[in-house]
Amino acid sequence: MKEYILLFRHENVNGKVSPEQIQVWMKQQMEWVNSIAAKNQFVSGTGLLFDDAKVVSHKKNVTNGPFGDIKETLGGYITVLANSADEAAEFAKAAPILQGEGNTVEVREISKHN
Repeated sequence: MKEYILLFRHENVNGKVSPEQIQVWMKQQMEWVNSIAAKNQFVSGTGLLFDDAKVVSHKKNVTNGPFGDIKETLGGYITVLANSADEAAEFAKAAPILQGEGNTVEVREISKHN
């Protein structure tokens, strides 16, 4: 099997979601990850915090980020084992993040360098 990363991108909600809704989504996320782990196909993953984020531009400028006015934000990722990108995409189809309109899960094979 190959390793694939599932990148969670979500519409910038910037305070529009209640703490209760976030708790519901986190519970759903853990249940979903546990279902992949039960198949021995979960490798790793985590959510990403926004509090102390920085963005470095091609000109080497460092600014606080992610920016409040951006359309979507990278919220986290998991790494899974799958036989193909199609199989990894099937995992992605069940991701709770997809409940939000405009949210996406990007599926990419992880390069293995020898």
